[in-house]
Amino acid sequence: MDKCIGLISGANIENNYGALCVHRPVYMLPFGGRYRLIDFSVSNMVNYGIKTVAIFTGEKIRSTMDHIGDGKPWDLNRRFNGLVLFPPVTQGYPINLNGDIAQFFTAMDFFEQVKEKYIFLNHPNILAKIDLNEAFHHFIETDADITLIYKKQEDPWGEYINCDKINISENGEVLNLGMNLGTETNFMMSLKTGFLKKEVFIKIVKEAIEKGDFDNLQDAIMNNKDKYKINSYEFKGHTENIRNLKSFYDANLNLLKKSIAQELFYERGPIFTQTKDEPSTLYTETANVQNSHVANGCIIEGSVENSIIFRGVKIGKGAVVKNSIVMQKSEIQENASVVNSILDKNAIIGEGVRIAGSTLIPYVVEKAQKIRKD
Repeated sequence: MDKCIGLISGANIENNYGALCVHRPVYMLPFGGRYRLIDFSVSNMVNYGIKTVAIFTGEKIRSTMDHIGDGKPWDLNRRFNGLVLFPPVTQGYPINLNGDIAQFFTAMDFFEQVKEKYIFLNHPNILAKIDLNEAFHHFIETDADITLIYKKQEDPWGEYINCDKINISENGEVLNLGMNLGTETNFMMSLKTGFLKKEVFIKIVKEAIEKGDFDNLQDAIMNNKDKYKINSYEFKGHTENIRNLKSFYDANLNLLKKSIAQELFYERGPIFTQTKDEPSTLYTETANVQNSHVANGCIIEGSVENSIIFRGVKIGKGAVVKNSIVMQKSEIQENASVVNSILDKNAIIGEGVRIAGSTLIPYVVEKAQKIRKD
C-alpha cells in the first residue's frame, strides 16, 4: 500500500445538515462521542500502510486545521510524505472552480511529482472499514485502470433513496453510475471509493478541464468508461452512508448496537483521533444511564437513555436525555428534558426547558446556543 496516495475530497452538500454545518464541512461533524467523520477515512488508510494522505478541505478550513493539525494522531507528521492539506484555490486559474475536478487540477503539480503510482480515493461521509489490502490486490490482479467499491445494500423501506447506484455486468465491469430511486429492495450502492492508476487520474482531470464538460470526477470517470478498464470490488461489511441530518442522527445511534460499534471502531484496525486529557466521567447517586455511549470528562446527575454523550457534558439532577446526541461541553440543567434531539458543542438547555424532535426530524440546537424559559 506504500505505492498509493490516499485522497480525500471535502466536496459535500452542506445544506442537508442545517445548523450543524454553518461553521464546519460535513466531514468534520462530531461522531460517536469523541471522533469526527474524517477520522475513519484517515485511520483506515494509515492502518493499511498508506503514508501520503491528501485532503481537499473545502472553504471551511478552520475546524479541519484545529482537528487534523499536522496529522500527529495518525503518525502523518513526517518530514517526507505524511499529511497534505489543499485549501480551495479561488484565484489565478481561468476556469470554473466548482466541483472536485477543478480543485484536483489546481494541485496537479503535487500529483505529477509524488512517486506513488496509484491513488486510493475515499469519500469521508461514507464510513466503511474496507480491507484495503484485499481490495488493492483485486485492483492489481485484474489489471484495472479504475476499481470502484460498492456494497449490496438491502433497502426494503426506501431509506437509501437518492444514494449513488452502481450498475455492473456479470463479470464485474462497471456499466454506469446512477441514482437509487427505491424501485428495488436490494441495489448496488456506490461507496464513492476506489483505486485509480495515477496516470489515468491525471489524464481524466486534464481532459475534463480542457473540454469543460464535467465538474465532478465521478462523472468524468463514467465519460471514459469505454476508454479505460473500470471494474468493481464488493465490500460486505457494515456501512454508514451519511448524506443528510437524518442519516447522521441514525448513524450515531446505530453505535448503540454492539456489533456495529465493534466493527467500526475495532475490526481491521483502530480509529485514531485527537486526544484530550480529561478525567473519567462522574456518575452521582441520582444518575440513571441506560444503553448509552458516554465519553470521558462528563458529570451525569440525571437520566440518560439511548443517547450519545460527548466529552465534558453536564447533565443536571432531574434532567432527562433520551434518543439524543449531545456534543462536547454542552450542558443540560436541572429538570430539563431533551428528546430526539442533536445538541451542537457548548449548547445550554436551561433549567426546566423541554425540547423534543422526532426520529424522522431531530430537533437541532446550534453551537453555543442557549435555550432558557425566560
